[in-house]
Amino acid sequence: MQRIGFITFPGFGVMSFAALSVFESANNAVGKAHYDVRLLSETGGPVRSSLGVVVHTEGFDDTAFDTVIIGGGNDREFTAPLLTYLRHAAVHSRRLAATCSGTFFLAQAGLLDGMRATTHWFFADEFRARYPKVQLEEERLFVIDGSIWTSAGMTAGIDQALAMVETDLGPAVARAVSKNFILQSRRVAGQPQRSVLLDMEQQTDRIQAAMAYMRNNLHRALPLSELADVAHLSLRQFSRAFHAQTGLSPAKAVEKLRIEAAVALIQDGRHPLDNIARQTGFGDSERMRRAFIRQFGEPPRVIRRTARNPADASAMSRNEG
Repeated sequence: MQRIGFITFPGFGVMSFAALSVFESANNAVGKAHYDVRLLSETGGPVRSSLGVVVHTEGFDDTAFDTVIIGGGNDREFTAPLLTYLRHAAVHSRRLAATCSGTFFLAQAGLLDGMRATTHWFFADEFRARYPKVQLEEERLFVIDGSIWTSAGMTAGIDQALAMVETDLGPAVARAVSKNFILQSRRVAGQPQRSVLLDMEQQTDRIQAAMAYMRNNLHRALPLSELADVAHLSLRQFSRAFHAQTGLSPAKAVEKLRIEAAVALIQDGRHPLDNIARQTGFGDSERMRRAFIRQFGEPPRVIRRTARNPADASAMSRNEG
């Protein structure tokens, strides 16, 4: 049995709790209590969330945990007992993790100096200013650096927990949990926190028409003149309007849409990379590889390996050229 300690504090965000359901579902999938989840706090007893939900917790003690996770919240009080407990967990637990702004606590404890980490994009500027020694990768859903896992929080906490389950119990169990959660696909660590589709969806009808055309024709070349015709604009008008409304050039938007489509196929695991490159309009696997390096800092084969074994893939990505 693996014991998981989940640290709460006054004003914690209840969304962090969603990740704990992953471990419950994993227990159901294997037909036994593989994970034993305990709620912890500095003093024990009732702890009130930012929503007003009250949970009962156990106080910090010498209980050994395989994994310790600290959730996020807008109210962050860096008390000495909490920071001391995190430092202890970093030494005595196999994994130490944070979701959302919980990453601030690990950084405040000095556990992330010189390491890679992530947090919710909303807090990225504040985090970078406060902790310049940490290599912040705010675009990533979650980051694994050694024994420390950090995630963007919100639904990315579920992705991080699924990666833990896959590391502990294998891909079949992780897939069963994903199916139980009604997830259409597994998201991997290197995927961006914000989808280009969401960032660009509130645009004028002409630009929306061009974007819809892009999405429906990713399998082939999409010259600028063709997109401008769809929008019923001149080349110059289209380029200016598109950039003004999306913050991207049309070519960069097409590349990002191709990447998102390719990631879904890569995660599926059933298609060769060359086929995926052709289906998503990259033409060949080398062009797709270069695009992935620009977007994620990792090639497609690392993204695929991450979907199969997240912890091993994290180490592999640091050695990729």
